[in-house]
Amino acid sequence: MNLEIESMYSDTVWELVDLPDGVKPIGCKWIYKRKRGEDGKVETFKARLVAKGYTQKKGVDYEETFSPVGMFKSIQILLSIAAYFDYEIWQMDVNTTFLNGNLDESIYMMQLEGFRSPDQEQKVYKLQRSIYGLKEASRSWNIRLMM
Repeated sequence: MNLEIESMYSDTVWELVDLPDGVKPIGCKWIYKRKRGEDGKVETFKARLVAKGYTQKKGVDYEETFSPVGMFKSIQILLSIAAYFDYEIWQMDVNTTFLNGNLDESIYMMQLEGFRSPDQEQKVYKLQRSIYGLKEASRSWNIRLMM
């Protein structure tokens, strides 16, 4: 959990602000996962902070959610062309993918239980980057990737 929080602070995912009048912040929660090796034994434990995006309201917290998706057939065609012309293919893996997407909307999220800033417990996070769970997270990542 500490690695995830450190990643969010280093990427300036949010800033701590006073909650504006008439705004209801969304919640957040931790999702835990066990990563297993080829032998089936647990190698690492992962914790990911996700927003409770199901509480977001269209027109208030987000506008658009559409994000294009690649079809498997299109990927097969590209790989066939690359094989025919003997092109090199590189794979890219992006850690904390959605944290790289910028938000256009003003979204406020409650502080994490156990990670609240002392003397600022009444404040909330104003999200500056998308995080997992937000309705527009994949769209903001896609827009950032295509720029």
